[in-house]
Amino acid sequence: MARKISTDDGRAALAAVRGAEKPARPDVATAVRYLLQLLAEKAPGNSVEVRVPPFGAVQVVEGPRHTRGTPPNVVEMDAATWIAVATGAEPWVDAAASGRVHASGTRADLADLLPLRP
Repeated sequence: MARKISTDDGRAALAAVRGAEKPARPDVATAVRYLLQLLAEKAPGNSVEVRVPPFGAVQVVEGPRHTRGTPPNVVEMDAATWIAVATGAEPWVDAAASGRVHASGTRADLADLLPLRP
């Protein structure tokens, strides 16, 4: 299991990412992983896989557990989109409508879980 990111480290990475035109890759990585960690804490489970390549992925939302192959419920997006929807800088519906969020499966709508409150 990955090391848990402290609240201080996560918030510092988010502040660095928000304040930079071209944020440093380590800050982006920490911010993404911290927000994925918060999502996993908010909606524990194994029925939806949220992927933010190349930085991380988590399984969330209660329901049928997936164990092999491609999960039936997958949400994938780039780091900038994930940070925007997870922090509330952009509504989930707008990012999904623009095609920057790729969601498949009946449980892949995260609108009710976002934004997170870091």
